[in-house]
Amino acid sequence: MTDPDNRARNRYFAMVLSRLIGVAGGVFGLILLGRATTTVERGLGAAIVLAAVAVMAILPRALARRWRTPPQP
Repeated sequence: MTDPDNRARNRYFAMVLSRLIGVAGGVFGLILLGRATTTVERGLGAAIVLAAVAVMAILPRALARRWRTPPQP
């Protein structure tokens, strides 16, 4: 493989890993919500779930935009 192929593969894996981290955070937040006994714990679980959803929605797109090939003149 050439160097640009490796770079593209690594960037793809980074985007997929960011999505997986978001999913893991969402699952953790849902578990915390399910086992919560106080309002503070429920609030924390909800905040973690919302942050994880934001990570899954925003981070891969931001990475793709950052790594986009500039247009040729």
